[in-house]
Amino acid sequence: MQTRSEQTRQALVRAAAELIANGRLADAGLVNICRRAGVSRGALYHHFSSIAELNAAVYERAHERVVALMDEAFGSGPLEDAPERLLIAFCEALRTEELVRAGIQFAVDGSVGPPRLRDDVLSLVRERVAATHRGAVPAPEDLADLAVVVAAGLETLGHTDADWWDARTSKRLWALLRPLFAGRAGGGAVGPGADDSLGAVGAVGAVGVGGTEGAGRRGEGERV
Repeated sequence: MQTRSEQTRQALVRAAAELIANGRLADAGLVNICRRAGVSRGALYHHFSSIAELNAAVYERAHERVVALMDEAFGSGPLEDAPERLLIAFCEALRTEELVRAGIQFAVDGSVGPPRLRDDVLSLVRERVAATHRGAVPAPEDLADLAVVVAAGLETLGHTDADWWDARTSKRLWALLRPLFAGRAGGGAVGPGADDSLGAVGAVGAVGVGGTEGAGRRGEGERV
């Protein structure tokens, strides 16, 4: 059972995350945080010496959550599908969890970075994909870079159009990418054929480069 002191601390972290996730960084000032948490200014400064230290606590909890999602994605099921599991879980967390949506904006010291948690996440994605696809064809570094590009694109686009964080979007993109990630060294052809894999890369590039145009089309009725 949490002590009253710990409950107050968690209430402050939660209040800051809610204000940041659903508004602007400027909204998470001293007065608004205390009002949202239902505590006094003295209580805030009892637990945190500054707003930056409180933001650092938001970062820390968000970091723990994202690493847990990553461990789960790469710790169960076929390794070639781990990036898909991670993309779906990460985007779902961005869509539904205020803590993750707020923490992704901060650096470890509670500043706005860089490097922010977003940068840390992308580095971790690259490391995990490269490590689990050693000996793959294409090269694991290339697969890792591709996973980072897709993750970064979905994270960025979702802030203006939450449909990019919908699981159906990740699944749709993964259907194009899976032939590449399924190709293991010595395992023969990659998917139905090398041309299909190249086509998948081209399709993902079109999504990344034409993201604004694509969002407009979906807004006109072609929802993912």
